[in-house]
Amino acid sequence: MDRVMIIAEAGVNHNGSVALAEKMIDAAVEAGADAVKFQTFRAQKLVTAEARMAAYQKRNTGKEESQYAMLKRLELDREAHERLMRRCEERGVIFMSTPFDLESIDMLADLGLEIFKIGSGELTNLPYLRKIGALKRRVILSTGMGTLGEVEAALEVLTTAGTPRSAVTLLHANTMYPTPFEDVNLRAMQTLACAFGCAVGYSDHTPGIEVPVAAVALGARIIEKHFTLDKRMAGPDHKASLEPDELSAMVRAVRRVERALGDGIKRPTASEKPNIPAARKSIVAARDIAEGEVLSEENLTTKRPGTGMSPMRWDEIIGTKALRAYRKDEPI
Repeated sequence: MDRVMIIAEAGVNHNGSVALAEKMIDAAVEAGADAVKFQTFRAQKLVTAEARMAAYQKRNTGKEESQYAMLKRLELDREAHERLMRRCEERGVIFMSTPFDLESIDMLADLGLEIFKIGSGELTNLPYLRKIGALKRRVILSTGMGTLGEVEAALEVLTTAGTPRSAVTLLHANTMYPTPFEDVNLRAMQTLACAFGCAVGYSDHTPGIEVPVAAVALGARIIEKHFTLDKRMAGPDHKASLEPDELSAMVRAVRRVERALGDGIKRPTASEKPNIPAARKSIVAARDIAEGEVLSEENLTTKRPGTGMSPMRWDEIIGTKALRAYRKDEPI
């Protein structure tokens, strides 16, 4: 994909309802997203029965329960995945999902998933990384909570397993929902690009749309952003997500910034070329000049329009003689 890839992260904001997930796909398409991403897991394979909810999950759900109980309600089975993949194909958008356990990797691979998104929590999961690397498919690796050394180790596992580094895009991320602006550290995305020579992107959990737009200006090739149909719905991620109109605004802003980046060549653009004569100046007579009179800083000046001799030739004109008479303001 030549342009920035925008992934609308549906995640678990479908609340376990396939019908709601289908509506989210439609909303993402209307907003202009390139892909819609879900999460694939079996709660019993993902967490222990005693694992507690993260602080932001407690805050956003208003509940005190185990991760298992929460996640069990949010599972999507194979049939649901097939249904959502069909919906994405019908709407012309890429279906994606992040697997959270080894069995889910197998299921998504069997379903023909072409791009595997690895969440930040799996950055240090060697058997998981090795299994995805062996598929030799395109990989998007989130690096939230990670150090440069941990990213390097994860890349080594993926590439040793068979996935070329050229097939990997690294996403800078912060896993707090929402992320405080002072913790975003967007420059770290550029550090990843320099350190590993991979394409980079940004997975955003800040409020609003400013930071992902800024990430595009800094070189992000992928933007991932959580969205929901309604922030007021119950669930762990709704409050830190964009609603459809906000997602649309982000897509528009990203596309504008993307166009504004250009090709990096400094030259007059097609839109400004007509302004050159009107804005630039020419060397003109500051007063009437007689034939044979020596041209000097006293009888020459520069004025618009820029249709005559460029003022950059000032030094070669000063001290020469006028070959004919000039009226005031007449171009030399």
